[in-house]
Amino acid sequence: MGTTMDMRTNVPTDLGGKTPALAPSSLLQLLWLASPALPVGSFSYSEGLEAAVDVGCVRDAETAAEWLTQQLHLTLARSELAVVAQALRAWSSGDAAHVEALNHWLLQTRESAELRLQTEQMGRSLREWLRKLPQADTAALDFAAGIDPSYPVMFALAASGSGAPEREVLLAYAFGWAENLMQAALKAVPLGQTAGQTILARLADEIPAAVEHALALPEGERQAFSPMLAIFSSKHETQYSRLFRS
Repeated sequence: MGTTMDMRTNVPTDLGGKTPALAPSSLLQLLWLASPALPVGSFSYSEGLEAAVDVGCVRDAETAAEWLTQQLHLTLARSELAVVAQALRAWSSGDAAHVEALNHWLLQTRESAELRLQTEQMGRSLREWLRKLPQADTAALDFAAGIDPSYPVMFALAASGSGAPEREVLLAYAFGWAENLMQAALKAVPLGQTAGQTILARLADEIPAAVEHALALPEGERQAFSPMLAIFSSKHETQYSRLFRS
């Protein structure tokens, strides 16, 4: 099967079906944004996973995969992924008030100091990296500087210039998160590379459903309520020995 170009949209279309194929430039931008090499410091956070390892809730590849799968569906899908989707629309339409409201909600619903510091630090780092790109949207970045941007809101800005559909953007965000947390599990448990790939395979199977959940959430139905994760994240702030910042 090959692709043809829709002359109305300049989007490649799969000749074997109705789903448009993602343009190579869009795909490459999403791969870039999902890469662990992106200079935002994601490698330094475990999002409470290290605390769960410390008390024995996570002790091997199976329990790590289960912990991260629950986190994917209970927190990422209902909060961050939903914000990314809605912020994409807001950035694309130039709705600054909506961007600011989404950012405020995300910051206010972080359930521990560490989780809030994480999203603020990663958001600032992504903003400053975007400034260095030739195609930087200076006006949008200047606006972002005034709202102390969270990482999901800045990711949405970065992805809004790719031309990729919302679903693909959310898949990239979720896979980048999964790869980072898998690497955290390798260091914290610790585990080997093969075990890490087993965890990543489990998460890759679960990500599409989490993305569909996020895309279907109405504006007023986002939620951030994960008591156990909040407790472990808070405990991590005073944990005796730590590899990670969260």
